[in-house]
Amino acid sequence: MAGVDEVRVEVAYAAPDRQVVKILTLPVGSRVEAAIRASGLLDEFPEIDLAVNRVGVFGERVELDTVVQDGERVEVYRPLLADPKQARQRRARAKTRKARQAR
Repeated sequence: MAGVDEVRVEVAYAAPDRQVVKILTLPVGSRVEAAIRASGLLDEFPEIDLAVNRVGVFGERVELDTVVQDGERVEVYRPLLADPKQARQRRARAKTRKARQAR
């Protein structure tokens, strides 16, 4: 349990082959970037670039200078491999083609 002048946070990153969650105790007023750096994830996963990767707290996107609160889960997101809108359009076209072939 975190002391009065501390916050307890989780920092999470999901690589393609595994997920890592680090539990940290930081001083009150610590920011998201400090939590990520303190977690050691940047050393463990050199592909993480905080200038590129987006970050969030409990699935909500936040900036690196956001102050973390006790009990929060800081998440580092990987870049998308495909644009979700384009992927959805490709699936819809494939479904339409398959339906025409079945007739």
